[in-house]
Amino acid sequence: MAGIFITVEGPDGAGKTSLIQTLVPILEQQLKNELIITREPGGIPISEEIRQVILDPKNTTMDDRTEALLYAAARRQHLVEKVLPALAANKVVLCDRFVDSSLAYQGAGRGLGMDEVASINNFVTAGKLPDLTLYLDIESEKGLARIQKGRQTSEIDRLDQESLAFHKKVRGGYLSLVAEHQERIEVIDASLELSQVVEASLSVIKKRYPTIFK
Repeated sequence: MAGIFITVEGPDGAGKTSLIQTLVPILEQQLKNELIITREPGGIPISEEIRQVILDPKNTTMDDRTEALLYAAARRQHLVEKVLPALAANKVVLCDRFVDSSLAYQGAGRGLGMDEVASINNFVTAGKLPDLTLYLDIESEKGLARIQKGRQTSEIDRLDQESLAFHKKVRGGYLSLVAEHQERIEVIDASLELSQVVEASLSVIKKRYPTIFK
């Protein structure tokens, strides 16, 4: 693949959306390569429909393994329909969440086992991983407080409603991935001001891939 695959990860309330919204205009001005912005689950029509099923607060009876498989199905279609073609065309793909989210949320948070969820996703992705992952780290209590303060009730999805204990397990899963994949995952302190998070993220990308900037 000629392009560069960058993902943004983090527990709920870490500020991924705010980072991406602020970072994208900067990257679009400074990159030589075309920038593709996408998200998981979603990014294409089929995967967006699966996203609605997964996150609908009414689906309280969803089995944990069903949830993991729905994420994997959405990921496969998104990967083959959007991400891989963009990379083949030498574009920079910036994706809000990827496999690490499944490992942290379903593997650690739901207790399905990170190895088990990794096995499902290795089949789905054929081993494709991001070239760089920006992991926004924040304590679970602070992240959930941000969610409750910053979102309307209608914007709070099924995962946002989970307990503090669940979100702590998710963060623990992420931190274990950081330790395991230090060459790929860069930790950004998400408790900082947004401008500082953006600056740190941009610095990491420039340091890692200086040749893609004008």
